[in-house]
Amino acid sequence: MKKELIERLGLFLRKHDMIDTPATEEQILYAEQEQGVKFSPDYIDFIRNFGKAYAGMMINAVAGAENVIDDTKSLRKVHPEVTDTYMISDDGSGNPIMINAKGELVVYYHDSDAETEIIASSLEQYIEDNLPEW
Repeated sequence: MKKELIERLGLFLRKHDMIDTPATEEQILYAEQEQGVKFSPDYIDFIRNFGKAYAGMMINAVAGAENVIDDTKSLRKVHPEVTDTYMISDDGSGNPIMINAKGELVVYYHDSDAETEIIASSLEQYIEDNLPEW
């Protein structure tokens, strides 16, 4: 992610006391290995700086409750057709939001015959589009 966006997001999150514990390199590598994926550089930058935090949606990290490992495992158990992605959030209606191998954010409409929709070309783009101006 661009340094300017990380700084702007950091100011917003600190102002609202919404920063969690940043992810370590070991946690990131373990999570990637557990899921058989390579995290996008944007996602790594995000969790390395902020851990689990809000950026237009709650973005889960690699430790604690509601983490990317457990969420992705649960999703794949119910929907084994979901591969090469990892779940970072949900849309508030129970539809998983994932990052695919291209780094795109994808919502998975689990009640609509596995329909998917790309909601942003990258996590960085999603954050730029949804970070409040102040």
